[in-house]
Amino acid sequence: MTTTGLTGDVLRVIREAVDRAILPRFRTLSSGEIIDKGGNELVTIADREAEVILAEGLARLLPGATVVGEEAASADPALLDRLGDDLCWIIDPVDGTNNFASGKAPFGVMVALSEKGVTQAGWIYDPLGGRLCHAHLGYGAFVGEDRIDAKTSGEEPPIAAVSLVFMDQDKREAMRQHIAPHYTLVDIPRCAAEQYPRIALGVNDLSIFERTLAWDHAAGALFVNEAGGMVARPDGRPYRVDEAHLPGLIGAASPALFEQLAARLAAF
Repeated sequence: MTTTGLTGDVLRVIREAVDRAILPRFRTLSSGEIIDKGGNELVTIADREAEVILAEGLARLLPGATVVGEEAASADPALLDRLGDDLCWIIDPVDGTNNFASGKAPFGVMVALSEKGVTQAGWIYDPLGGRLCHAHLGYGAFVGEDRIDAKTSGEEPPIAAVSLVFMDQDKREAMRQHIAPHYTLVDIPRCAAEQYPRIALGVNDLSIFERTLAWDHAAGALFVNEAGGMVARPDGRPYRVDEAHLPGLIGAASPALFEQLAARLAAF
C-alpha cells in the first residue's frame, strides 16, 4: 500500500497527543503520576493519556485497522497476537519514558503502520525539537519534507551505542570482551526515537538492541533501512513486527558496517 499521503494526517494526530497530554506533563508530574511497571520500566499518566488520543485519531484515519499500543498491550498481552493483522497501527506514546519521568530529554512519539507483519510506514516525532522523521516502504526516508540518505560518522573506530540493559550477564561480558575493543562506545539515549535518527544522521554508526518490541523498533528500523542503512537480525533476516518477541537486532548506518558487526557477533 502507498502511505506517503498519510503523513500530514498522522502528524496532526501526534501533535494533538503532544499538545494535550505530553508537553503539559513534562516536568510537572507528581509522584503518583509515575508508575513502576517492573523490569526497569516506568509508565506515566502522559503515556496513558497520549496513547488514547493517538489510538482514537489513528483509528479514524484507517477504519478497520488494528491498533496496538504499548500500554494497551501491557494491560492485555493478547493484543500482541494482532501484530500480524492485515493492517495494524503500532504506537509508542512516549518513547523514553524514564527520561520523560525524570524531566529530561530525549523522548519521542513513535507510530508505525504494518501490513501482515511488515512495516509499511513509520513516524518518529521529537516533541521538544519538533523534528519529524518518517519513512515509507519503497519510497525513502525523510526528515520533515527532505529526503535523506544515511551517512556514517566518519570516525575510526566506528561509534557504537550498545544497549546492555536487557542482556544477561554472560552476554554483557561477551560484548565487553569481543565487541567493545573494535568500536568507540557511547552511552545509549534510552530512547529509540532518538537512537534510530542518530544512526541515519551520522551521529552513531551502529547500535545493538537485545529487546525488539514492535513499538520501539518498527518505525526506526524502517527509517534507517529506507535511508540506505541496514537494520536486521544478526543473521541478516529482516525485522518483522510479528516476531518482536525474538531477541537481537543490529542497526547500522551502512550495510558494510552491519556485516562487519554481525560477523563479530557470530564469532562468539
